[in-house]
This record gives sequence, structure tokens and C-alpha cells, in this order.
Amino acid sequence: RREIEELIGFFVNTLALRVDLSGEPSVSELLERTRRTTLAAQEHQDLPFEQVVEIVQPPRALDHTPLFQVGLAWQNNALGRLDLPGLGVEEVVDNAPGQIRFELELNVGECDGRIVGTLGYATALFEESTVRRQRDYLLALLRAMVADAGQPVERIDILPAAERGYLLEELNRTEAAYPSERCIHELFEAQVRRAPEAVALVHENERLSYGELNARANRLAHHLIALGVRPDQPVGICVERSPAMVVGLLAILKAGGAYVPLDAAYPGARLRQILGEAAPRLVLADAAGRAALGGEALAGVGLVELEAQSPAWAGQPSSDPDARALGLGPHHLAYVIYTSGSTGTPKGVMVEHRGVANYLAWACEAYAPRSSSIVSSSLAFDATINSLFAPLICGGHARLVRERDEVAGLKVQASSACGLVNVTPSHLDALGQQMLAGPMASQVDLLVIGGEALSHSTVELWRRVQPGARMVNEYGPTETVVGCTFYEIPSECAVSTHVPIGRPIANTRVYVLDGHGEPVPFGAAGELYI
Repeated sequence: RREIEELIGFFVNTLALRVDLSGEPSVSELLERTRRTTLAAQEHQDLPFEQVVEIVQPPRALDHTPLFQVGLAWQNNALGRLDLPGLGVEEVVDNAPGQIRFELELNVGECDGRIVGTLGYATALFEESTVRRQRDYLLALLRAMVADAGQPVERIDILPAAERGYLLEELNRTEAAYPSERCIHELFEAQVRRAPEAVALVHENERLSYGELNARANRLAHHLIALGVRPDQPVGICVERSPAMVVGLLAILKAGGAYVPLDAAYPGARLRQILGEAAPRLVLADAAGRAALGGEALAGVGLVELEAQSPAWAGQPSSDPDARALGLGPHHLAYVIYTSGSTGTPKGVMVEHRGVANYLAWACEAYAPRSSSIVSSSLAFDATINSLFAPLICGGHARLVRERDEVAGLKVQASSACGLVNVTPSHLDALGQQMLAGPMASQVDLLVIGGEALSHSTVELWRRVQPGARMVNEYGPTETVVGCTFYEIPSECAVSTHVPIGRPIANTRVYVLDGHGEPVPFGAAGELYI
């Protein structure tokens, strides 16, 4: 340019390029797109980058540059030779790391027939091992592009064999023995035989031993069998948290039925929709449940009133029903829980005994709930299975929080020594705020947190409430039985927006895959397959 010929300076302008990967282009198509984009950008290269930012006005932040965070510099300026009398001058190549302007900077150029360069990175964001891995991904991508320019870019495999094996196999070596031939209630019955006099349930001033709880459930189970309950048959249950709730659950399972929890707090329309779709022939209910369901909904089903003063099953035997005589096995349904569904319409998720047995066997090993647990969630929330059944098959006892007293009641219960609490992050946050504001101190051994994304701020809040508490982030859709991954939160949790969901539990395999069903590299986003 004539106007700058006599000036000395560093005349470099930054061009922001948008690479278009839509429509699954081939390598050659992508190269042509990028070529056109680059040439179009160079037609406007006189416009300073700073003015582009002012025109676009992107959201600004102090921790990264606007518009893009990755820079590519192609060094193609030929250096002229400078000869001075009595003085030799040559280029100094400096490969030492220096300050970089972007999160990643790739500087390359041609030298002796090869393309060479450096990859700089922000050390506050990346570890050296991460950048080396990204460098290897780039080299694998370039080699594949050279080998076949006709292949779709999205289908190029950049994973080294070792990393693929680690993601697919090593992270998923979760095989473990579990009582695969037993039903849930049979695991409970085994514990009854070990310690029939031990306390199993505590609710307000009432305490039930294992033996008494089992006897009550058996009498009701025999009554349900006489009413026609068979394996895989759905049986509704709509009761408040109480010993009768646990008796009803165990009785349905022992009779071979699959319990369908009906939360009395749900709107009437939703309860009627669940009843209409699940079509249970019987519904177990207390006064609150009958009021929530309404006479019209109950008109077409058999009703078993759990709080009856003189129940029809009082004279039934207290012995365990014979599961094999009923034709009941671990492949039969244990429960049907209705979730909101991806469309907002409730959908029934059917879960077999063997899946629950695997989860509970793992939970007993991982959480060791041999003292007590607090049950404060609805039966319609499958995390209740952990807080209720895990201690009952491990020799602990479950403490039931009074209905409609979930936060305050949990606060009171947590202030006395207890082993395990299942809680959602929002519930934990509310509980933590109350604990900090009052004189009570938490004495919870273990918090199993799930149902929502867990933020670092909630963890930090509870660390102020009870620094020594063990905290686990557990994740799992209802279809995968309560939880399928877990993450033990360290006492010094690294600052992050959300806490990881961790690794798979026993006998579970988890993959993060792309749109073609292939594993994504470390650090890349994909869909979770369980």
C-alpha cells in the first residue's frame, strides 16, 4: 500500500471466520467452503478487528476475547537476507513459550518442505496433557483428511486406540455380583430372619421392629393375593408417609404386584390420567389418598383402606407368601412410576425386581446404610427407594418425616445423628439456609443428592453447615432404576458451575456418543447412553 510504504510497524489485522459444518459436508466440500469464506473475509481485511467488535457488539467478558477464542496464524512472509559489511545477520527462531492473546493459538508456516509450528495455550484454562491430546486429535484429523477427501467430516475418527479402549471398556468395567435371583421383598425378609427384634421403622412416636413390620405386610399380602393380585399386575397406592405406607408397599411386592405410587399432592387431573393409563384393579389408600383421588376415580377400582380399624386381613397368616408358588421371580415388575415425560404428559416407567436388586446391592456396599435413613420424599420420586429400602435390607432403620413437613421435619431429623439422607439440590439448598439461620447443627453422615443438576454453590453452602459430611452426587433417569452414576464430592471441590455426575454404578455401562453413535473425545459434548 503506497500510503504505508514509508512506515515501519507491525501491520497485521485479525479476521474472524465462521466455519460452516452444516449439512454433513465432505472434506473437499468443507475445504471449498472455508476457502470461499476466507477470500470473502480478505475483501474486507482493511476494516480493523476492533471496529468489527464495535459493530457486532457481542457480550463482553474479562476472561475471554470477543467473537472467538482460538487463533490461527499462517506465517508465509519470506525473510529477506540482510548483508552488512563485516556483520552476519540471520533469523532467530524462538520456540520458548510466551504470552498468548487467545485461549488457543496455532502458529504454523512452511520450512524446508514441511509445515511446522507451535500450539500456544492459556495455562489458566488448560493442562499441558489436555493440549497435547488436542494436538494429537488435530494431527489425526489432518491425516484422515489427506487420506480421503470424499469422506464426511463428521465421520472422521480421531480417537487413538488407547483412548477408545479407555472410554468404552476401562471406564465401564463395573461387573459385580448381586442377588439376581431375588426379589426386593425377599432381601428384606432375609434381614428379618437375621434380626427380627431390631427397629425397622420410626414415625413420630411409633417404632416398628423388623418382625412386626414383616408380619403386618404378610397379612395384607395374603389378603391381596386372595383379591386376585398376580405377578406384573399394577396396584395403586395413595397414602401419606406412615408405617401403613411401608406395609402397603411390601404387601404389594410380596403378593407379586407392581406398585403404582399416586401422590396425593398431584392435581386431580394427573391422578385420573395415571389411573386411567395404568388401570390398576386395586388401590391402597388412606383418608388423604381417598380425598385426593375422589369418588369418581375410585368408582371403577377395588379399594383397600389401609387405616381401617378392623381390617379384613387381620386374620390372615403372618408367614411370608411363597414367591415361587405365586410364579413370582426377579424378572417381574416391582413398580411403575409415572414421570413428567419429555412432552409434559406423564409416562409410566416399568421397573423389574432384578434392576432394583442390583441398585440396592450396590447402594448397600457404597453407602453402607446400616444405621438410619431419613425418608422425606414422595413415593412417586424413585430416590425414595434408596432411603427406604436400602436400610431395610442392610439392618438399619428408616425414619419417616411427617407429610407436608418436609423441610422443617428434615431439619429436625438431621439435627440428630443419622446415617443417610436422599435429597434434591433445591431441597438441600433450602435446608442449608435454615440450618445456617438457626441454632441446630446437622449430624448427617451421608447426603445422596440427585434429581436436579447440583451446583457448586449448593455444595459450598452445605460445607459451611457441616464441613465433615460425606456428599455424593447421584444421577439416573427413572428408567435406569434410581441412579446409574455417582460422584463422591471431595472435601475441597474444584470451582465449577455444576458438579460432575461421575462414573457408572455396578453392572452399568455409560457412554458419551456423537450423532453417529461413536464415542466423543475427552472434553467434547455428546449424548449420554446408559
